[in-house]
Amino acid sequence: MDLATMRALVRRDLHDEDASSYRWTDDEIDRHIARAVRELSLAVPLESKATLTTTEGSRDLSLASLTGLVAVEAVEYPAGQYPPSYAPFSIWGDTLTLLVDATPLAAQDVCVYHGKLHTLDASTSTIPAALEDVVATGAAAYAALEWATFATNRVNVGGPDVWRQYLVWGQERLAAFARELARRGRRAGVRVRRLYRPAAPADLSSTPWEP
Repeated sequence: MDLATMRALVRRDLHDEDASSYRWTDDEIDRHIARAVRELSLAVPLESKATLTTTEGSRDLSLASLTGLVAVEAVEYPAGQYPPSYAPFSIWGDTLTLLVDATPLAAQDVCVYHGKLHTLDASTSTIPAALEDVVATGAAAYAALEWATFATNRVNVGGPDVWRQYLVWGQERLAAFARELARRGRRAGVRVRRLYRPAAPADLSSTPWEP
């Protein structure tokens, strides 16, 4: 799905499909889509992997090249081992620090597994098909709420309560959008896969055994 297709989907939800008398301009719809995409990205970022290189004698790595960075999930160092070796790390600003005993040598690869912002433009989209309706729901909600705010205390062709109807509808859609983000978000529940093992095995001594 490209931006034009998403825009058409949002207009359908808003019942704003008459091109001769659009209530929202394309730019306005696109702005609300962009906001919904960003909210989705913070909850369900695009999973990515980048390879950075070390500087001799330094545990610090710059994350400035990772555009649209949302969160770093794991760091593989040294890279290329089997099974993979994952290192503890800390982040301050755009600097990632490897929390390892020995300082790295020069030009060693470090694989950074991270989430980043999704892309939705005229030709490309990184949004999974299962989440496209979620984005449309959020964008339509933001558009309705904006129009309700604009139309308050104005003369409306549809009657004095049109703004209130948009307000209620927008609030309901926004609540549905928030629920979907919470349900699908990366922090919701236990992930099936793990990139690294715990530092210490779980203590099972107090767990009763049953045949």
